[in-house]
Amino acid sequence: MTTTLLNNGLRIPSVGLGVYKASPEDTYKTVLAALKAGYRHIDTAAFYQNEPDVGRAIKESGIPRSEIWVTTKLHIGEMRNPTEAFNKSLERLGTGYIDLYLIHAPIQGRRLQAWKEMEVIYQEGKAKSIGVSNFNIAHLEELINSSTVVPAVNQIELNPFLQHVDITEFCKSKGIVVQAYSPLTKARKLDDPTLVEVSTGLGKTPAQVLIKWGLQKGYVTLPKTVNPTRLVENISVFDWTISAEDMKKLDALECNFVTEWDPTQWGTKNETWGQWAIEKVIHNFVA
Repeated sequence: MTTTLLNNGLRIPSVGLGVYKASPEDTYKTVLAALKAGYRHIDTAAFYQNEPDVGRAIKESGIPRSEIWVTTKLHIGEMRNPTEAFNKSLERLGTGYIDLYLIHAPIQGRRLQAWKEMEVIYQEGKAKSIGVSNFNIAHLEELINSSTVVPAVNQIELNPFLQHVDITEFCKSKGIVVQAYSPLTKARKLDDPTLVEVSTGLGKTPAQVLIKWGLQKGYVTLPKTVNPTRLVENISVFDWTISAEDMKKLDALECNFVTEWDPTQWGTKNETWGQWAIEKVIHNFVA
């Protein structure tokens, strides 16, 4: 496992296991299997409702807590009280501290105040790093210009079919590491002819090529699977390289293929609608 240097001097494992939409039991079994397979980075969120299962697997793995990187996220429905939300997540995880705590989405009118509270959590050492998710350039500029702590990461949907070059270049210029969620396109593009051609030439799976593409771009990638075989495949990406020629072929696949939230729509005329839509969706997840 390789690591990526954050702007606060810490190193984050470059591949993490995402557990979005994994059931509690699947989460527990998969995290335990992933840790045994060599993963040292687990990405969850209060929204996913599986933090306790992540924590249980970590505890029962027998691996020292200090060797495992745990990311979780501030629930959109709890942005009015980030400190309380953080403490709830920490209690559910039972990990003693959180390595990376993210604002899950840039809800208008709440993100700056939420970040100020998160800065306190960071300064107190309860979260070793803080960052954001689904932020566009305008959101990042607003945050940086009004805060003392620059986000360590910005987690966005990212793969060859959705590259957000403007956001990734801005993050790079500010020392913000980009994390790629849904790097496997939710399996919707695994049969793309160009991707299949490149993966066949390398003797790798399309999923491995998508993960490796992100790593060679300098992104921390967060593939998700509950399949034990694919768990191992997805982490077997460190002893080979995609050629410059093949990277160009993959870069040419850009088609703005959005499967989740599109951060470019936040902070525009669609932000009010987007906020309403997401809050409507999460309503059923709020206790």
